[in-house]
Amino acid sequence: MRHRKAGRALRRTSEQKTALMRGLASSLIEHGAIETTEAKAKELRPFVEKLITKAKSGTLHDRRLAGRHIHKRETADKLFKEIGPKYLKRNGGYTRILKTGHRKGDGAEMARIELVEG
Repeated sequence: MRHRKAGRALRRTSEQKTALMRGLASSLIEHGAIETTEAKAKELRPFVEKLITKAKSGTLHDRRLAGRHIHKRETADKLFKEIGPKYLKRNGGYTRILKTGHRKGDGAEMARIELVEG
C-alpha cells in the first residue's frame, strides 16, 4: 500500500532521486531554464522553490541549508546574490512549466521548466 507516500518515485531509490533533483536544480539555477520530462519537472518545482525561498532571506543558516543540495560554489553564489534578491517581493511561484510535446525516441512527455521574470 502507498498510504501517505507523497511524490513520484521516478523509478529510482531515494538516494538516486535526491541526486537527480540536486543536479536538475543546479542546472536550472545556472541556465535559467532546462528541458526534461514532465514528471521530473513537476517533481523539481517544489524542490527549487524551497531553495529560492531560502535564498530570499540570505542568512548564513539558509546558505548552509541550501549548500546541502547545491554543491557548486558558483551556483550557490548565483542563487543567493542574483536569484534570491530578484524575487524578494514575490511570495512563491518562481518557476513555470511549459509542455513541449513528446520525445522522439520513446514518446515521453517533455516539458521546459524555467524561472519566471522577477
